[in-house]
Amino acid sequence: MRRLFLALSIAALLAAAVAAQDWGRRQQDFWGQRFRRAPPRFPAANSFDGSFNFCRLYYNQVRRHQSGSGWSTDYPDADVNFTIRLSELTKTRVSRQPGGEPNYLVIPATDDALFKCPFLLMEDAGAAGFSDIEIVRLREYLLKGGFLWVDDFWGEYAWADWMNELERILPPDQYPMFDVGMEHPLWRTLFEVKRIPQIPNISFWRRTGGMTSEMGQDSVDVHVRGINDRKGRLMVIITHNTDIADAWEREAEDPGFFYQFSPEGYQVGINILMYAMTH
Repeated sequence: MRRLFLALSIAALLAAAVAAQDWGRRQQDFWGQRFRRAPPRFPAANSFDGSFNFCRLYYNQVRRHQSGSGWSTDYPDADVNFTIRLSELTKTRVSRQPGGEPNYLVIPATDDALFKCPFLLMEDAGAAGFSDIEIVRLREYLLKGGFLWVDDFWGEYAWADWMNELERILPPDQYPMFDVGMEHPLWRTLFEVKRIPQIPNISFWRRTGGMTSEMGQDSVDVHVRGINDRKGRLMVIITHNTDIADAWEREAEDPGFFYQFSPEGYQVGINILMYAMTH
C-alpha cells in the first residue's frame, strides 16, 4: 500500500514541477486545460476499443448553484488525471488517443454510446434538468447494469433540486435510497478507506485559509448515499458536500492541496470505480 502511495506522490510532484517551469505552456497541453477551452469530447465511431473510457454525463444546465459549472465542472483535468492514475495504480487497460492522451468522453443521455459506458460520472447535479426521453434513457441505462456516480454539489437547495430529477429516474418507492456507511465492502475494494473526506475546490480552500465546507453551516456534513437495483446491485452512489474530483483535477497545482486531499481523493475514486466494474 505504501508503495502505491509513493508512486502517486512522485508522479504528482513531477507534474507540479513541470507545471511550475512553464505555466503558459501548461495552459495549452492536456494536463492544464480548463473547461472553457475544452469543448465536450463526444463519442465517435472509433471511441470504444475495449479498454476503459472515463465517461462523463452531459446534461442541460437549467439553474446555477454556488461554485458549480454544470456538466463541465472539473472537466477535463479530473477525467484525464484520474484515468492516468487508474492506469498507474491498477492493472486497468485504459483507452488512449493516438498521441497517448486518455480517451475520456462526454456522453449525452440520448446517445446510444451511453450503453458502452459501464461507469458514468455526473457533477454539479443540482443544476441538471432532464427531458422525458433523457429520464427514460437514464433509467434504462441503470437497470441494464450501468453505474452513476454523482459528485460535487453542495447544500440543501442543490440536494433538493437533484432529488427532483433523480426521483423521476428512479421512483423512491421502488428504488429507496440508503446511507453508504464505512462498513460497505466498496470501501475495501482496493484501498482501505476509513473516511470520506470533505474536499473543497482549490480556490475556496486558498481563499479561506484551508476551510473545507464551501457553504458554511449548510454543507458541514458529507453525505454518501446509494441506490440498489432490485437484485441488490449498487447502481447509484452520491457524494454530497464534497468535491472528490477536485482532488484529481488540481493534483499538480499546489503541493499543500495535493498532500491534504489527493491521496484520499484517489482512494475513494478508484474504490468506487473498481467496485462498480466488478459487481
